[in-house]
Amino acid sequence: MKNLATRCLVLALALIIAPPTRATEPVKVVASFSILGDMVRNVAGSNADVTVLVGPDGDTHSFEPGPAHASALADADLLVLNGLGFEPWLIRLAAASGTKAKYVTASFGISPRHLSAAERRRDEDGHGHDEDGYPEAAQDFDPHAWQDLRNGVTYVQNIAGALAEKDPDNALVYRANAESYILELKKLDQWVRSELAKLPKEKRKVITTHDAFGYFGNAYGVEFISPLGIGSMAEPSAQALARLVDQVRREKIRALFIENMSDPRMMETIARETGAEDGGTLYSDALSPAGGPAPTYAAMFRHNVPALIAAMHKN
Repeated sequence: MKNLATRCLVLALALIIAPPTRATEPVKVVASFSILGDMVRNVAGSNADVTVLVGPDGDTHSFEPGPAHASALADADLLVLNGLGFEPWLIRLAAASGTKAKYVTASFGISPRHLSAAERRRDEDGHGHDEDGYPEAAQDFDPHAWQDLRNGVTYVQNIAGALAEKDPDNALVYRANAESYILELKKLDQWVRSELAKLPKEKRKVITTHDAFGYFGNAYGVEFISPLGIGSMAEPSAQALARLVDQVRREKIRALFIENMSDPRMMETIARETGAEDGGTLYSDALSPAGGPAPTYAAMFRHNVPALIAAMHKN
């Protein structure tokens, strides 16, 4: 009995003296824009400290990073980017920051959508010259792959794989969270298809600010018409704008939307010239702030789809 009491006392003293077990430090993740940031948070939960470079309502196409962004990237363990030419400024930022972060391209494995001749012309119209005076190259393919929820599943799988590799102690957590999130996105994809199937095909035409919904259109059977290319900073020629106005009048398209990160003035001109009606705000390249209608990737579809359907009914 005496020996047992002694052993218990020694154990109690050891527990008091021993330093507490350190919790695993959260993985420092930098995501290039808000949609990727939301995906990372869904997969990582509390196991990651997530910094988003281009936040809600931000325009990734025209983003100009500053010293604070370089500092965040310098301290990062993992950098999540879209790829497909969506963040042309990111290479310079990463080089300037000296980051040692592992890169993960969320769109890896996706078959990119090649631009049509009309889309490529609009993209070329909007490209000027880079900071060294050389002409900026237009793209051959569309970077907005997340607008098809099936591609969103691939994004999540790539993010989960990168997190598990960087933080193997929590690999099972990342994979379980990813599986649950993927199930939600697959159900959402089925809902989008069933809702749009209720609308006659001839009505499924929409005017948007720039060519951000090509993947959505291909996946869900909607034709999107835009005065701008894939970059939101493009300036269409007077002739191109006149052709678009003629097309809208001819095809009697009434569904017109301004994206949350776009200048509304040009679309207001199109509405005035054609009689098209403002259908509200669509979320394409950026989420809304936390209190808005599209603060998450899934909420973006739940907001956009009913708004699109209501406007297309008027076509």
